[in-house]
Amino acid sequence: MPSNVSKKDDFIPLSESAVRYNHFLLDYCQTSFSALSGCTAGILGLTGLYGFLFYFVVSIMTSLFMAIYLGNNTSKYFLSTQTLFTSTIWSGLQTYLLFWTFLYGMVHVY
Repeated sequence: MPSNVSKKDDFIPLSESAVRYNHFLLDYCQTSFSALSGCTAGILGLTGLYGFLFYFVVSIMTSLFMAIYLGNNTSKYFLSTQTLFTSTIWSGLQTYLLFWTFLYGMVHVY
């Protein structure tokens, strides 16, 4: 058998509702960490490029921790491993900006 043909035993059935729920949990975790990191950046007084770099570092670390937690089983929970890293970056950025600017204003401006 050629190497690109998979065996029947390699097929993993996925439930659509379970995959949606996993995406919901991933979004919830990323949003929570985005809010927490926005608060941290605002309190620390990060401005400009350093604030955005802080967000992307925290976002990548969160995704790495989730990937490490899941191990080699990511195909059981998500359609692709790339989903862990890219699915919630932009929506999390909006939450981050909200908390970052609010806490920065509360601590350093007023």
